Amino acid sequence: MAGRGTIKAQSGFNAKADAETLYKAMKGFGTDEATILQLLTARSNAQRQQIKAAYKTLHGKDLVSDLQSELTGTFETLIVALLDTSTMYDVKCLKNAVQGAGTCENVLIRILGSRTCHEIHEINKAYKEEYGNSLEDDVTGDTGGAFRQMLVVLLQASRERGVQEAIVQSDAQALFEAGEKKFGTDEEKFITILGNRSAEHLRKVFTEYMKLAGFQIEESISRETSGTLKELLLAVVKSARSVPAYLAECLYYAMKPSPQGTGTDDKALIEIMVSRSEIDLLDIRAEFRKMFATSLYKMIQGDTSGDYRKTLLLLCGGDD
Repeated sequence: MAGRGTIKAQSGFNAKADAETLYKAMKGFGTDEATILQLLTARSNAQRQQIKAAYKTLHGKDLVSDLQSELTGTFETLIVALLDTSTMYDVKCLKNAVQGAGTCENVLIRILGSRTCHEIHEINKAYKEEYGNSLEDDVTGDTGGAFRQMLVVLLQASRERGVQEAIVQSDAQALFEAGEKKFGTDEEKFITILGNRSAEHLRKVFTEYMKLAGFQIEESISRETSGTLKELLLAVVKSARSVPAYLAECLYYAMKPSPQGTGTDDKALIEIMVSRSEIDLLDIRAEFRKMFATSLYKMIQGDTSGDYRKTLLLLCGGDD
């Protein structure tokens, strides 16, 4: 969905002039945060890459390192995220999710559940180049069971193309028999069908499933599976229906007050806002408005503060 992003390339762009502006904003006593956030949210990702290169050429220093030494907290995390290419940003989020103590399953679910096959191929390639080992090895070393199996299938990124009319009915039947009609669940069937068919094909399967079962496939998955596998299968189903609607829901729950009082999931908020700002954030905003009794803009406004909030609102690109 080209052109459904909120961030556009700036016309009359001059990478050297921008690099100088950023250098001045950090030089001397105190940092001019307003200039930094306004400039970086008004340039496309490709332009930001040129600014980074120009900064190094002019000053012999790394723009990201300089920003990191001047900024702090979630604002720093957000600004630095804007300076990675989209593939590299996904790669780093996934690496952070599997390294260290405990795996951040939500990140794996959100990224691998919603990216296209082409995007996953690019991620796999860049991950290997950056870290020397494969993403699949890191993921399998860190997860287990049917959850791991489904992640591995998604990492193969070999979904069939188009709709195979001949097997829509039998796929729906197979899913119905693997779940609702069976004592216990045949997770393999869910993994094979949901992990290998195209989104268009799956949407037709879900329609047939509804006729067979009398309710949506999401209900069956919620009843028949649990834990991280359930979350991953739901992410895949929701993304097959509509990636913007799935990510709108992720954004809502990242900010919605939880009974545990955990506060905002800034990691999820930053990751979705940055990674979708040039792809489909306008569609995500529209879905958000449709699904929840408020706009994405208003929810960010009420849920964040300071320069972090200002930057997110500029990425959001307006209220609905």
